[in-house]
Amino acid sequence: RLVYHLQQCNLRCPWCANPEGMDPNGPDTFFMTLEELMEEAVRCKPMFFDGGGVTFTGGEATCQFTALKEALIRLHGMGISTAIETNGTSLRLSELFPLLDELIIDFKHYDSKVHAKFTGSGNEIICENLRAAIKGHPRLLIRIPLIGGFNASLEDMKAFLAFFAAQDTDGVRFELLTYHEYGKEKWQRCGKAYTVTDAFVPEETRDLYEKMMREQGLDVVRT
Repeated sequence: RLVYHLQQCNLRCPWCANPEGMDPNGPDTFFMTLEELMEEAVRCKPMFFDGGGVTFTGGEATCQFTALKEALIRLHGMGISTAIETNGTSLRLSELFPLLDELIIDFKHYDSKVHAKFTGSGNEIICENLRAAIKGHPRLLIRIPLIGGFNASLEDMKAFLAFFAAQDTDGVRFELLTYHEYGKEKWQRCGKAYTVTDAFVPEETRDLYEKMMREQGLDVVRT
């Protein structure tokens, strides 16, 4: 797939692997017009086979909502498969559902106060968007990044499962992503302090949680 990392994010997750994308004008930022993006996407059409297409990620792609929506409209009209990876915080996210062949949403924490403490924002809008996407989008992937000391305890997983049990998740896919330090050096290059310590999650813990999810009837994948 052709992947565009759009600049700016409205969250400040301390484990972020792309800290250079947080600020509107971060390091290595370059500017591209919508017309240039469309031209590039058309040139790349020969490689869009077996599920190929264009994915928008970040940063947080919906921080540039107007341009993102217009790009999706144009790509969708040209028959190019579209996808976004999002933190789910946009009040207008549901407007994009008809324009997306694939919707990927992070669900970092079920408790709004904990979510706000670690990321700088509560999760109320995220939960609303998750419920709407579960009901209204045919190809939804919900990703839970497992971060030690944040959301990776057994009680945390039971709370996630309780949230999903209240929804009709038939057709929804789920993925658990364990913590890594791939972005640590980039934080330093951006002049930011990397504050996460002791957050690794054992593989057997992920295996256990995947088993619990499958026992609840959830479709668990690894991409």
